[in-house]
Amino acid sequence: MSLFGSANFGLPRLKPLSSKRSHVVSVLDIGSTKVVCMIGRLTPRAESQILPGRTHNIEIIGIGHQKSRGVKNGVIADLDAAESVVRLAVDAAERMAGLTIDSLIVNVSAGRLQSDVYTATIDLGGQEVDANDLKKVLAAAGQQSLRTDRAILHSLPTGFSLDGERGIRDPLAMFGDVLGVDMHVLTVERAALKNLELCVNRAHLSVEGIVATPYASGLAALVDDEVELGCAAIDMGGGTTTISVFAEGKLVHADAVSLGGHHVTTDLARGLSTRIEDAERLKVVHGSALPNSADERDIVSVPPIGEDDRDQPTHVPRALVSRIVRARIEETLELIRDRIQRSGFSPIVGKRIVLTGGASQLTGLPEAARRILARNVRIGRPLGVSGLPAAAKGPAFSTAVGLMIYPQVADLETHASQGGMLSAFGGGNSRIARMGQWLKESF
Repeated sequence: MSLFGSANFGLPRLKPLSSKRSHVVSVLDIGSTKVVCMIGRLTPRAESQILPGRTHNIEIIGIGHQKSRGVKNGVIADLDAAESVVRLAVDAAERMAGLTIDSLIVNVSAGRLQSDVYTATIDLGGQEVDANDLKKVLAAAGQQSLRTDRAILHSLPTGFSLDGERGIRDPLAMFGDVLGVDMHVLTVERAALKNLELCVNRAHLSVEGIVATPYASGLAALVDDEVELGCAAIDMGGGTTTISVFAEGKLVHADAVSLGGHHVTTDLARGLSTRIEDAERLKVVHGSALPNSADERDIVSVPPIGEDDRDQPTHVPRALVSRIVRARIEETLELIRDRIQRSGFSPIVGKRIVLTGGASQLTGLPEAARRILARNVRIGRPLGVSGLPAAAKGPAFSTAVGLMIYPQVADLETHASQGGMLSAFGGGNSRIARMGQWLKESF
């Protein structure tokens, strides 16, 4: 299926999960540092107080991860290299799960993600709102966002209004003269998607759905109250750092900057003239985002770059390592702070920020983030998933787990061309959704 089919805005759309049966879901997180494939079994769960948004329990039955090649700052830079890493990761996950997969849900963090809110209103003439009105107003909002060079990744109605009264969650069957909707639309450059799809297709797999990285990592790392009250999730990866803002249970804004943990590593490699892998080790072992008085006294040995055995390692104070690390980390955090400020969603984020992603594990990062972002910061790990090996329980695996969670919330989205909008309202208990359910089950 080509990304450029006109009927559905050119993106593969996920079929909603059935709440009655189990599904096997496979996902692929293509990052600048690593490529992760996870295969999970989703089984229907009873409603519960813990993570109430989830309709299914997730058990990971296969996982494979490989050091990334051919991906730079989230962009596929070398198709052959990226394809071979994808094959290896998928192969390992398939072997562990004991089954083969043919399609995957994939993330995208490149392609200049852009978040816009479109507002549309329609005249009701004092009648009650019916499903057709909802369809009409959503289509009107969706139409405004169509562009030839960009594809719509996600479009979520963030709130309805009736006669100017905002904050209405489900207007079905209410009365009014004017129905309005605010639609959050997240778009991405088509070329970035095309290359992502190419890479997956070359490994003889098809793309089942594409999810923005910030959306996925937010789904995995945020708890329900945060999603409800307003919170930002900041996913610090190797090549990109992405931001997602959630409020009233929905994704309301997303953004990405091309700075990540790998930039810290290359700064160290340049500044201390050592190899990239040695710089990575120095960063992990000795690097800190916090100034520390003992750092001046501690001496760190830096392996030389050349192959010559006579080259002696150089010795530098640990403070130098931390200074290099800190400069880049502060730059990244300041950029994020400004992006949140510029987005206009700063008041919604309030005082809550969750850091996740591999680069969030750097020593002293939460403290540095607290200072620069002037907010409460916690490190978020993927929540509510069983069967993960210990190595994959950390924040570095949030995106992959988020892709696993995504099918459960996919039906919150509306796409102007599809009839599947009704499931988005009333969470399956409005009479239309019930009618649809009855039709599905009876025939």
